[in-house]
Amino acid sequence: MTGSSRVYTFTAVIMIIGVNPFVSLPEKVLSGILKDAGKDKGPVAVHGTLNGAAYKQTLVRFRGEWRLYINTTMLKDSPKRVGEKLKLSIQVDTADRTVPMHPELKKALQREKGAGEAFATFTPSRQKEINRYLFHLKSPESVQRNIAKILLHLKGKQRFAGRD
Repeated sequence: MTGSSRVYTFTAVIMIIGVNPFVSLPEKVLSGILKDAGKDKGPVAVHGTLNGAAYKQTLVRFRGEWRLYINTTMLKDSPKRVGEKLKLSIQVDTADRTVPMHPELKKALQREKGAGEAFATFTPSRQKEINRYLFHLKSPESVQRNIAKILLHLKGKQRFAGRD
């Protein structure tokens, strides 16, 4: 991301699309964020505060509209709070959000024929999701058990993390 990143503040009412609560940014705030990010397409990494509590999120365009989704990490019971007015600050997040490959997964992908190539066909967001999941596991046994599941998933033999 390029450009300076200034902090914008605004108030917004929680709306919902499907099961996903979100807020829309005022046009002036949105245009400033997109200018600061140096792009007007694709997701924009942002951070700020929501009612005084810090958050990290991604601003995304869905059905032609830019939305800041309000998940339950950002606001407890957010789906039940549609219509509530929030006080937000937002700015482009220039911090590196790369999730490295888990070292045990890397070993397994090198060891198993075709696994590395199959993993490479996943979207970057899916690869990130899998690695983030592995890094959150508490025991080496859990890591190994889940890597075994990932390898089966790569061979098309089972679902992993709710995916075919």
